[in-house]
Amino acid sequence: MPRLKRRTGRKVHMPEITLTPLIDTFCVLLVIFMIAAPMVQHAIKIDLPQGKAREGGKEQEFVVTLSKDHSLYFNNFPISHKDLTSTVQKALINNEDTPVYVRADQTVSYGEVIEVVDELKMAGVRYVAMSTKPH
Repeated sequence: MPRLKRRTGRKVHMPEITLTPLIDTFCVLLVIFMIAAPMVQHAIKIDLPQGKAREGGKEQEFVVTLSKDHSLYFNNFPISHKDLTSTVQKALINNEDTPVYVRADQTVSYGEVIEVVDELKMAGVRYVAMSTKPH
């Protein structure tokens, strides 16, 4: 019976990280965020008044929203009336000419909308635009 020789030069296998499951998980999360992002954009439910004029730009970087329950939002984040001026000033540091769009529910009084516009003007906003829904 032949004698088996032992190998002296053993090969050591290095453990490998398989990237395929990580890439699959990343792709699934990317698709979920792509679907969920537009839904979050319109999370604040307001009933805009109707208007015939169209807004000039397609890009709305800064939006102040006044909801039915008189809550104030800046870019979909809740904010108090007293913090509006300082928050807008911080946002406009490098964007002085960017318009700020005001979205207000049609049940909110005109005087309250004007108060918000005045606060924006005191914050240094040059262009304030009112958002409406098309006819």
